[in-house]
Amino acid sequence: MPAPIEDYALLSDCRTAALVSREGSIDWFCPPRFDAPSVFGALLGDTSRGCWSLRPQDGDATVRRSYLPDTFILVTRWETATGVAEVQDFLAMTDDRTDVVRRVIGVSGTVEFTTELRLHFDYARTLPWVRQIGTEDEPALSAIAGPDAVVVRGIRFTASDHAHTATFTVSAGATRDLTLAWHPSHDDALVALDVDAAIARTRSWWQGWASSIAHDGPHRDAVIRSLLVLRALTNRDTGGIVAAATTSLPEDFGGSRNWDYRFVWLRDAALTLEALIAHSFLEEVHHWRRWLLRAVAGDPDEVQIMYGIAGERDLAERELDSLPGYDGAAPVRIGNGAVDQYQGDVIGEVLVALEAARIAGLDESEFSWPLQRALIGRVVVGFDVPDNGIWEIRGEPQFFTHSRVMMWAALDRGVRAVTEHGMTGDVEAWTRLREQLRAEIDERGVHADGYFVQHYGTDEVDASLLTLPQVGFCAADDPRMLRTVEQMERTLVRDGLLMRYRAASGVDGLEGGEHPFLACSFWLVEQYAASGRLDEATALMDRLVGLANDVGLLSEEYDVGGQRHAGNTPQAFSHLTLVRAADALAGHSGRAADRH
Repeated sequence: MPAPIEDYALLSDCRTAALVSREGSIDWFCPPRFDAPSVFGALLGDTSRGCWSLRPQDGDATVRRSYLPDTFILVTRWETATGVAEVQDFLAMTDDRTDVVRRVIGVSGTVEFTTELRLHFDYARTLPWVRQIGTEDEPALSAIAGPDAVVVRGIRFTASDHAHTATFTVSAGATRDLTLAWHPSHDDALVALDVDAAIARTRSWWQGWASSIAHDGPHRDAVIRSLLVLRALTNRDTGGIVAAATTSLPEDFGGSRNWDYRFVWLRDAALTLEALIAHSFLEEVHHWRRWLLRAVAGDPDEVQIMYGIAGERDLAERELDSLPGYDGAAPVRIGNGAVDQYQGDVIGEVLVALEAARIAGLDESEFSWPLQRALIGRVVVGFDVPDNGIWEIRGEPQFFTHSRVMMWAALDRGVRAVTEHGMTGDVEAWTRLREQLRAEIDERGVHADGYFVQHYGTDEVDASLLTLPQVGFCAADDPRMLRTVEQMERTLVRDGLLMRYRAASGVDGLEGGEHPFLACSFWLVEQYAASGRLDEATALMDRLVGLANDVGLLSEEYDVGGQRHAGNTPQAFSHLTLVRAADALAGHSGRAADRH
C-alpha cells in the first residue's frame, strides 16, 4: 500500500519530479519530463510497480524531515538506537541530464541502512534488462528497456526476484552518495555525477530564485514555499506550467475520479502567472507567453484548453491496466479527455493574466498582442455556445455563470488594451459584446433571491463565483456577492471547508463524490478579506495553511473526516490561491479587483 498522500515530499529539477515518502521511498518518478512514463510507479499500486527505498535497518527509527531553506533539497533525519544520520534527496539542477541524488551523512554514532531498488519502466509495463557495469571500487548498475535507461551508482546491489538490495553503515562524519541517472537507451551511459558540485549548484539555483520573493504579510513561509512549488512545476526549457506532478491520485478514495494533471491548462497556468506577477517574476511570465504563442499557433478556432509541456495537442485519455491505482482507486489514466472540451472561461483567464503582465511592465512582443486579439476572436466565435465550465464537467454543457463572466473579462481586457494601452482592435464590437454579456449575466445569472447561480436555470451555486470580484465584474461587497456567499455557506461548506459545487446535483455527470477543494476555501479567504470579514478570513487562512504537510505541500483536496490529503499533488491551484489569499490579507490584489 502506498503512503498517505500527505506523506510525500516533492523533488524537482523543473523538468520532472519525484515523490519521496516519509519512510524514504521514491514511489513516483517520470524521467525526463513530468508527463513521461514512470520508472517508479508504486504510488499507483505497490512496490512491484517500481520504487527505491532507503532507510535505516532499525524498524523503530524516528524520522523528521524538512527542505534546506528555500530549496527542494529534502533532508530526512533518522534517529536510531545506535546513532543519527541524514539523507539528502534531490533532483540535480544540471544543464542536460536527469539525476536523482541520495546523499547519506553520518551525524553521530553509527547507522546501518538498507536500500531496495525496483525498476519497472513505462508505467510498470516493462521490466528492464539489468546488469552490473561498474567495478568493485566504483559499482554501477545499468537498466535498459525500450527508449529508457538508468545507471545507479554508489553501492553494489544484490539481485533477487526483480529487486536489487544492499546494506551499508555510516558513522559520524562519513558520507555515502547513491545516484540514479536517466538517459536515452540509444546513448552511452552518462559519466558519474559530481555530487558535491551538484548539491552546491542545486542549492544556489533554488535559493537564488527565492531570494527575490518579497512578502511581509501573514504566512510568509507558506507563501515562499508555494511560490517555489509553482516554479518547481514550471518546465525551465519550454515554459509550460503543469497543474500537478502526478496522475490519478483519487479525489474520491476507492472511486473513479482519477485524472492526469501533468499537462499545461491555460487556465491554471494563467492563474499561476498572476501569482508570480504579483511577486515580480516577469521572466517566467515572458517565458510562458512564448510557450503560449507556440502552443496556440494557427487558427484561433482550434485553441485547446490544455496542451502538453512543449505545446503538444494530442493528449487523448487512456486507461492503464498495469497500475492498479492508489489504494485501489481505479482506473489510472494517462492523458486527459478534457482536452476536447469547450471551456468558455479559459481565454478570459489568459487575457486577465496578460493584462496584469502588461501593467507590471512586460512589453508586448511583435506577436503577443496579435495573439491576444486572435484569442478574443475565439471568444466571439463561441459567444452563444454552452460549455463544460471551469470544473470540466462530463455532464451536459451549460451556460455557466463563471464562464460567461470570464468571457466578459476577455472582452473587457481587449477594450482596455485599446483604450488604455494603445493597442489596435475592433473596440466598438468588443464593447458592444461586453455590455451585452453583462446584461445577460445580470438577467440570467442571478437568482430571484438575489445571488449568482452556477449556471443559467438552476438554483445551485458554485465556488467559482467567488472569482467574480477578482476580475472586476462586481465588487466584493456587492449585495449579490454577499448573498452568493451566504448561499455557499448554507449549501457548499463541509466541516468548515468549501466544496466546488454539490456533486449530488448531478451536474458533473460522474459517479461518487469528492472532498473540499482547497483552492475554493482560499478564494473564500480572499472574499472574506475583501468584504470586511477579516477575523473570519484570518481564522480560515490559519486553518488552511495548517493543512499543508510537514514540508509545506498541498494536494488538490482535503478529506476532513480522514484528516488526509486527496487528489493530485502538489497542486498548483492550491498553492497559487494560497499566495493570493495571503496577499489579500496583506492588503494586496493581483487582479485589479477595484476596477469594475
